[in-house]
Amino acid sequence: MIVRDGWPYIVGALSVALIGVWLHLWPIGVGGLGLAFFFAYFFRDPDRAIPEDERAIVSPADGRVVALTKLDPSDPRSPTRLSIFLSPLDVHVNRAPMTGRIVELRHRSGRFLPALRAEASAQNEQTEIRILGAHTEVVLKQIAGIVARRIVCWKRPGDLVQRGERIGLIKFGSRTDLILPPDVVLLVRVGDRVRGGSTIVARIRE
Repeated sequence: MIVRDGWPYIVGALSVALIGVWLHLWPIGVGGLGLAFFFAYFFRDPDRAIPEDERAIVSPADGRVVALTKLDPSDPRSPTRLSIFLSPLDVHVNRAPMTGRIVELRHRSGRFLPALRAEASAQNEQTEIRILGAHTEVVLKQIAGIVARRIVCWKRPGDLVQRGERIGLIKFGSRTDLILPPDVVLLVRVGDRVRGGSTIVARIRE
């Protein structure tokens, strides 16, 4: 399956390929076709097996965990920021980390630093989504990178989302942060590979 936001890119690249073939400009035709295949791969949207555990918090994105940091290092009860880096080869669809209601959604303009840099979490353009569930509250941040300059969120404040539900997309290499409260047990470490909607990254304490 291909996410709907990817079709304009695929159709555009195929149009370039057809024009190249029509005009016998074979390098353009081949290049356009190659680009169409790349876009089809980049905007893929596979189904995922969603954990049924109501206390599970799943990864909001595919990628690699690059940071686990306290927002206030001096306070052991401070929320934890879990940062996931998405390379251009990862699936870029974002998913809801838990079941709940979106109580706040805001977009903030900013810089376009490389998504691997720690400063990207605070300084880059981003969309912040606050989700209130039955047991706790989390904040999901879709963060643009040096290449990814287009953040898409398909939800609105007040919407109810289910764990693992598709909620948005970041185009071309990016970072996704998940702000977790102190009442969860972290189940991943820096360097771990995670899959959006299926990898349990934390669990809410009983």
